[in-house]
Amino acid sequence: MYDVTRRQLMHLGVGAAGAAMLSGLPVPARAEDQTLALYNGQHRPPVEALVAAFTAATGIAVVTRNGNSAQLASQLIEEGANSPADVFWSEESPSLVAIAEKGLLAPLHADTLQQIPAKYAARDGSWIGAGARSRVVVYNKSMIEESALPKTVLDFAGEAWADKVAFAPNSGAFQQQVVAVSLLKGRDVALAWLKGLRQYGRVYNSDSAAVEAVEGGDIAVALSNNYYWYALEQELGPDNMNSALYFMGHGDPGTLITVSGAGVLKTSKKAEAAQRFVAFMVSAEGQAAIVGAIAEYPLRPGVVSSFPLKPFDQLDPAPVTPADLGDAAEALALLREADLA
Repeated sequence: MYDVTRRQLMHLGVGAAGAAMLSGLPVPARAEDQTLALYNGQHRPPVEALVAAFTAATGIAVVTRNGNSAQLASQLIEEGANSPADVFWSEESPSLVAIAEKGLLAPLHADTLQQIPAKYAARDGSWIGAGARSRVVVYNKSMIEESALPKTVLDFAGEAWADKVAFAPNSGAFQQQVVAVSLLKGRDVALAWLKGLRQYGRVYNSDSAAVEAVEGGDIAVALSNNYYWYALEQELGPDNMNSALYFMGHGDPGTLITVSGAGVLKTSKKAEAAQRFVAFMVSAEGQAAIVGAIAEYPLRPGVVSSFPLKPFDQLDPAPVTPADLGDAAEALALLREADLA
């Protein structure tokens, strides 16, 4: 998780009231005496920025319980009808699918769903994407030329890449990539890919750790989400970066679009306020708050990221939607078969 200071929130345009709320200072009286309970598995900066903007706009306060998306989904399933949560914001869509399949999410309002392209939301309207990210290859510019990188992510599982590729099997985004390989190339190919990565690659605990290893020259290449590299670029400065991003494109699973997103709990006692929160996430103001705090792509047309992202319409990603990925249970089964879980 990233940390955001009060000064940074002010820089993002959150405003004094929102920054005061997050830093423990007195908050102006609310227009509505309501407090929403948000279970949050997403990185904190975009959530804190969005919450502050929402409260400033509506007067509705939000109390956040932060944790791992998959663990929070399990907690919501265990709590069932007794859950205090009003909204679940997940870093990854499979956790939303998992609780939707248990019947825990209420249908979102139709006008909310219409704010973004339908392929980035649940087919039944139970959850919606709030931001998108791309799977990428991060490479060390001193250790390898971009021209030497393969045209497909599947090639990284071969002997030619022995001890040159970092990957994080416990990353939810990597697991979604495994599902995409299985959907596009077949289960046998996906299993062979994982076995090859286990044999020739190097396992890291997280995407961010893998990216930092590439930047530090410990390994040549990493499979990651794009925003971990941008977070490091912000920290070190663009002119000081030893690494760069490589997008495979041409429909390869090496360039997979995944989303963070949210849904309203069916058991929420503040359903209208919860629906209002999710609607605000995909409003122009909400999307600007989110993508101003993390290098995700906005899903609402017309909103522009402040980060120098490769244009979304130039990614040419794998033809797999978040809904296609399901709950990613197939990935866990494949990882176990490959002795990676």
